[in-house]
Amino acid sequence: MFREIDSQVYVIIDADDTYPVDAIPEMYEKIVQRKVDMVVGDRLSSTYFEENKRPFHNVGNTIVKFLINHLFDTNIKDILTGYRAFSYRFVKTFPVLSKGFEIETEMSIHAAETNMFVENQVIEYRDRPAGSVSKLNTYGDGFKVILKIWNLFRIYHPFAFFGNISLILALISLITFWFRVFLPYRSTGAVANMPTLVVTMIVLLASIVSLFSGLILNAIQ
Repeated sequence: MFREIDSQVYVIIDADDTYPVDAIPEMYEKIVQRKVDMVVGDRLSSTYFEENKRPFHNVGNTIVKFLINHLFDTNIKDILTGYRAFSYRFVKTFPVLSKGFEIETEMSIHAAETNMFVENQVIEYRDRPAGSVSKLNTYGDGFKVILKIWNLFRIYHPFAFFGNISLILALISLITFWFRVFLPYRSTGAVANMPTLVVTMIVLLASIVSLFSGLILNAIQ
């Protein structure tokens, strides 16, 4: 749809009767009048936690929102909402990479990384009608969303990604070396834990490789 249709404003909404369609005119006006690139239908600031009957979804939404807002320095109130409006500029620059429920995550990160003008619009949320069934697999799709955040952070911020891995490995190596190799050596004058010394050096080399991987990928990026 994004590839084939040319329009001034695009609106997506889940077909499970959980979102109010009367919010569309206000979303439309924000795109047309105020040049907003993405309007996010924010369920979490209204009735979502009262209406939603699947407890883990509440936890999952909170975790995903925290990760994206902190890793990508944005302030989107509801990352996984299926109710959004977009400008032409957003739609025609958005690379669709996934085929599942990670699409909302991709949209939010794309907006943050390309400095798009994003606004949150609080909407009322009601639970699914009786007898309807969600296609969302709480645990399987939740894991895919977390993995998508991990991969996109690696792609957009390779130095931060590999730099943090390098720091963790370096700390493990140096702390282990200090307590298991250096302090015993000061006391006895001999290296008693030679296998530990070898392992700490290998971990330190892995830390250096990770650091330079981040630097090179960051330069390419």
